[in-house]
Amino acid sequence: MKKHNFSAGPCILPQEVFQQASQAVLDFNDSGLSILEISHRSPAFVKVIEEARNLALELLNLQNKGYKALFLQGGASMQFLMTAYNLLNKKAAYLNTGTWSSKAIKEAKLFGEVIEAASSKDKNFNYIPADYSIPEDADYFHCTSNNTIFGTQMKSFPQTEVPVVCDMSSDIFSRVLDFSQFDLIYAGAQKNMGPAGATLVVIKEEILDKVKREIPSMMSYKVHIEKESMFNTPPVYAVYVSLLTLRWLKSRGGISAVEERNAQKAKLVYDEIDRNPLFKGFAAVEDRSAMNATFNLTDESNKDKFDEMWKEANINGLSGHRSVGGYRASMYNALPLESVQVLVDVMQNLEKKA
Repeated sequence: MKKHNFSAGPCILPQEVFQQASQAVLDFNDSGLSILEISHRSPAFVKVIEEARNLALELLNLQNKGYKALFLQGGASMQFLMTAYNLLNKKAAYLNTGTWSSKAIKEAKLFGEVIEAASSKDKNFNYIPADYSIPEDADYFHCTSNNTIFGTQMKSFPQTEVPVVCDMSSDIFSRVLDFSQFDLIYAGAQKNMGPAGATLVVIKEEILDKVKREIPSMMSYKVHIEKESMFNTPPVYAVYVSLLTLRWLKSRGGISAVEERNAQKAKLVYDEIDRNPLFKGFAAVEDRSAMNATFNLTDESNKDKFDEMWKEANINGLSGHRSVGGYRASMYNALPLESVQVLVDVMQNLEKKA
């Protein structure tokens, strides 16, 4: 039986994507070859990665606006390093909203001064800071749009003349934004786009060539753009599954349509958290993530019973991160509303038995 998969990542992907991808492992496009064994230089795969790059820009409404899309490796963790390597001359401003932005700050400090524009560390990152200023002479401003561990999400982004870099690993393609307000977006694939192994980078070309240091080829955005994501062997299968997922997203009405479904899922679970006296939310209400709902029990004596009940209901991946505890319901694009209803039913049944 298929489980209700609330894993934070790698996470749920569309079932039809799994079916198409599994067929390609056996025989890719009736070629007699597996997608796992075709040359990354072959016309068949070049077509795949070109379509994936173009479709990413199309869905983000960034076509013909000076942006390039890249599929790289190393995850968001590599981008913590690459963004600073390519953009940081003297100093950069970072918004610290959790574990991943803290890691990004650590890497950036290797290349220059890092100003924390604001931080929510004082309350274990359960909110998004507001009313902060960004130095006008910063080389760029970096933020993390959604925080998987703490369940917070930026609802708006600061207006600034400084280039804006955003780690969108856990909510890219999940909601409508004016993506042209960002100069560089990066996202590990394993949340809303594909399997682990590929990283999408969307970059406005005009922000490059500003640093004075020599950049190694493998670390250079300019090199990867010139080589069209083919400087070295790309993660062929991860790119292909990402393409299938992007096609799926487009066929379902694009970002605006999936945003409506995501809002329904988030409302369903948060309404229950707020209504049910056995549960309490972790994140500040105004900053709650539509992707990752974090919550705790009001009475830990119910933990064993609740854990038994959600596992019996065929739910997977509900345990919270160790730094927060409790529970985390990750509701990425491919998670059906029915799965969220199953979780809510379990929460209500626990209340009845308490």
